[in-house]
Amino acid sequence: MFVDRQQELAFLNSMLTRKRPGPAQLVLMYGRRRVGKSELLLHWVEQSGLEYTYWEAVKENANQQRAHFFGKLLNVPATAAPVYRSWTDLWDAAASQLLGKRRILILDELPYAANADSAMLSALQNAWDQHFQKSEIVIALCGSHVHTMETLLSKQSPLFGRITAQWHLEPLPFSSLTEFFPKWDPAERVAAYAIIGGIPAYLNWLDPDLDLISNIRNVIMSPGSTFMAEPAFLLYDEVREPASYLSILKAIGSGAHTLAEISDRAFLPSTSVNFYLQTLQELRLVERRLPITLDREQRSRSRSGRYHLSDPYFRFYFHFLEPYLSASPVDPDRVIDNMRQNLRGFIGSTAFEELARSWVIAQGKAGKLPFTPESVGSHWSRRAQVDVVAINRKTRDILLGECKWGEDTVSREIALDLIENKTSLVLKDIWDGKGDWNVHYALFARRGFTQAAKNEMQRYGGYLVDLKMIDKTLG
Repeated sequence: MFVDRQQELAFLNSMLTRKRPGPAQLVLMYGRRRVGKSELLLHWVEQSGLEYTYWEAVKENANQQRAHFFGKLLNVPATAAPVYRSWTDLWDAAASQLLGKRRILILDELPYAANADSAMLSALQNAWDQHFQKSEIVIALCGSHVHTMETLLSKQSPLFGRITAQWHLEPLPFSSLTEFFPKWDPAERVAAYAIIGGIPAYLNWLDPDLDLISNIRNVIMSPGSTFMAEPAFLLYDEVREPASYLSILKAIGSGAHTLAEISDRAFLPSTSVNFYLQTLQELRLVERRLPITLDREQRSRSRSGRYHLSDPYFRFYFHFLEPYLSASPVDPDRVIDNMRQNLRGFIGSTAFEELARSWVIAQGKAGKLPFTPESVGSHWSRRAQVDVVAINRKTRDILLGECKWGEDTVSREIALDLIENKTSLVLKDIWDGKGDWNVHYALFARRGFTQAAKNEMQRYGGYLVDLKMIDKTLG
């Protein structure tokens, strides 16, 4: 199922009409595994009406890769393709096949080819300079090794200065889940978003005719499920010491968020943990968060960052599934029982808070807030923690919001705690001696609000945002 990606398709289509730096384009498309890069590119070329060649590199030696590539170019089996002993020779021969007309060439999983032959990228650079940059070809370079793909843009890369456009493909937005699960209500879709996020492959693996818990039991946890092997698979393909990385992910998933906590739970020295965390951040599996209320100077020197798993499925896996994997076979009933008790809190602190912040961003862009936020995030300190914070330091405006994913309607006490207690504590944390702040409020709730809570928020012109409103704005 191909869903959404209208912005990405518009970007790719623009490559076909660009006249600068010339009709020829060398495009970089990258993103984590399962995010849908190959499907997007194939969907694009099939709709383009142009002749195209799609080649996906695999882990094999360079001679085999060149044979498979040229076979694709000629539309013949690799065994029937000419054999070239270098990429330079191959590109010289390929030029006669590719030049003279508008055509698209997709080189997928490029890092596999670059790793098999270190001269591959230099040969491609030479081919671009000599043959392709003044032609009508569009070459799309694609790969899942995010860090490796990003290095193609660096000064040390043979392709430096040749890339004409780039796109980092992100997971699908929350709104896309409606197409995958048209029978599910908004709460189930938020829960699914908390568990697997917007990764198209994961969304396709679930059964839209089952409810979420049944999917967890019968699809995610089924014997031999790809879901269960996914974290290890992704790491083994990206890093050399997967065991150490897995221990760090497990530590973060179990609730360790500071460097010291992660080091203790992973049984690794903090110096090593620092290195591993840097790599995990490059892979977009871990993120270091800072209070959004810190100014630029404070952020640059802050050591109070908290590390979180940035991939929703990794969060879910290491929080709910991994702790039970030591028992063989895994007892699904024990996992489901634990999930029934703790899943609500997990959803509230992950997906629902993130969607609440997305709602604030969307409202700000639409001009529906009293100010335009410069940044949106959360706040925490020894004094107070606030789920949703939007801030504009130039206008001295700040919005403070609380999120509740419980079964009950939000009471007046929650509103009072935010207004009368947390506000003064947050303002103490961010006091800079430059004058008063204009404080605005918002409450986000799954089940809505009591009349008393509504009355209290109305006194301060606060926003009352329930799940239906979030679903309508972001859906």
